[in-house]
Amino acid sequence: MKTRDGRYVFGMVRVGEKGQIVIPKEARDECGISPGDTMVVLGDENKNIALVHGDKMISFFSAVLEESNGSDKD
Repeated sequence: MKTRDGRYVFGMVRVGEKGQIVIPKEARDECGISPGDTMVVLGDENKNIALVHGDKMISFFSAVLEESNGSDKD
């Protein structure tokens, strides 16, 4: 279900005995997640977690590094 602010609720998942979850098909399709993709697991002090596609994190960190390298030249 897509919310008015562009976010999604894909449903609930159950954590298995080995700590694994299955990402719902609708979420995989919407987010472009394929078998073999790398996901980054993030968390906060409120004990919430989020999954981010590994490619997105690489792009983010590359941009941060480029910005910091550019500021070193001043």
